[in-house]
Amino acid sequence: MNPQDFIRSLHSDASESRGPLEEIDWEDAPLKYKLYRNLPVIPLSPEVPLTLKDRKPPSKPNLAEIGHFLWYVYGLGRVSHSVPGAGYPGALSPMQMYRRFVPSGGGLYPSELYIYLKLDEAPSGVYHYDAAHHRLILLREGNFDDYVARALGDRCDVSRCYGAVFVTTMFWKNFFKYKNFAYRLQGLDAGVLIGQLLETANRFGSSPGVYYQFLDQAMNRLLGVSEHEESVYAVIPLADKPDIEWFGGSRAETRMFSADQLCRELPDIRHEHYMKSRKVKEYPMLLRMNEASALESPSSFRTSVEAVNCRDSGLRAVYLPAVGRLPYDLAEVCRQRYSPETEYVLGRVTAEQLAALLQEVAASFAYRNDLDGRDVRPEPRVSIHVCLYHVEGIPDGAYRYDFTTHALRPERPGDHRLQLQQAMLLHNVNLFQVPISLHIACDNRYLTSVLGPRGYRIQQMEAGILVQRILLAASASGMGGRPLLGFQTSRCDEIYGLGELGQTALIQIPIGPHGKRTCLEGGLHS
Repeated sequence: MNPQDFIRSLHSDASESRGPLEEIDWEDAPLKYKLYRNLPVIPLSPEVPLTLKDRKPPSKPNLAEIGHFLWYVYGLGRVSHSVPGAGYPGALSPMQMYRRFVPSGGGLYPSELYIYLKLDEAPSGVYHYDAAHHRLILLREGNFDDYVARALGDRCDVSRCYGAVFVTTMFWKNFFKYKNFAYRLQGLDAGVLIGQLLETANRFGSSPGVYYQFLDQAMNRLLGVSEHEESVYAVIPLADKPDIEWFGGSRAETRMFSADQLCRELPDIRHEHYMKSRKVKEYPMLLRMNEASALESPSSFRTSVEAVNCRDSGLRAVYLPAVGRLPYDLAEVCRQRYSPETEYVLGRVTAEQLAALLQEVAASFAYRNDLDGRDVRPEPRVSIHVCLYHVEGIPDGAYRYDFTTHALRPERPGDHRLQLQQAMLLHNVNLFQVPISLHIACDNRYLTSVLGPRGYRIQQMEAGILVQRILLAASASGMGGRPLLGFQTSRCDEIYGLGELGQTALIQIPIGPHGKRTCLEGGLHS
């Protein structure tokens, strides 16, 4: 199967990419975090701040701050002990789960976090964030400013950054359950992690820039990861001063060299790690897609990717109330964030709540990234659509959110909950109890016409960034949201008329008031 056909299969209603149903060997499931062995360890402070509101960062980054930052980005935040319902593995057996502040398909967390650091309190070098023990594992010691800069195509002044974060994907960690459909989930998982990182960096006084385009082989070699197991999906340099050169044009000599040439400058390293699974099945399509997406030279990098096309249905727009930004404490909202299933309760939702929610979503369109280049553009490469029911002051119906005018553009009036429920592949959520069903949609060429196979991966990550902002905003508004991929996209596309625009729904997020499931839960912090 070629990359284009494979990508289409990931979004087909038949879900052929998931492969035949087979029993999952949960006893041999991989760990949800990567464990390195026999390497130098730097413990991080467990005394994480329990509030990030009105926080003044130190004048210079230090190890304690880095530890707090990494914990809020991807640390183990809480543990829950519950008895799952029928249909889950070990349905009547108690289940203990460690949760982070970001959602993950099936709670499997295929992403890993690495960081290149230059601090006075620790050796300069490349580290893995060991979330299980809240510590740093030193993988490669030294100063790699020049190497990282050239792997980014000389588009970042890395020497003026105190570090850089690498978001990777471990292929087996969710292939073991989702088979080839894991490829779609992995991009979204990386995206929600990036979204959480961007939000957290703002609270810690750091200026991040997201690079989706880099020399893959060179970055993987720096970390010492095997491309048959794991690969870098995004590189995010961190600066304590915002005035550095972001996404500048690379020099002519930089554009000419290849990833293979750069790799020769760095010794190969391979470190022992543990992930528990004894039997690891092959995943040839994931490796083929990763290889097809790899960039070999900076001359392949692209900018100025166009925004998604929209249309006007001709119906009268519903202008949302003017509201201020949600004044929330990120730490508190992260602890409160909840993904309901059967716990949705059809309660009171006001137009002001909806306006505040969508305004927060619009704010996440503009972020520093290498697709936009030096100009941070607010135009999104995805579109936001909502089906509303029983929202005070707004007629029931399907709408497109116009962020430029803060208005809802009607697509189809009426109550669409039945069609949305019938489109569900797994009826684990009662959409009749949900007032806001939000859909992120995109061009069904998935950016591949401009960026090739890598465009699909990037698009999933950008959608994931939006998902995390939506979930945080929902939590700050006193509601819950649950990202869903198990639905027939063609039926949702029909509601909004997306097919006529050459677009399709990527993900569905029901949002509304909710109760709590029965479980014992506690926070993992000092």
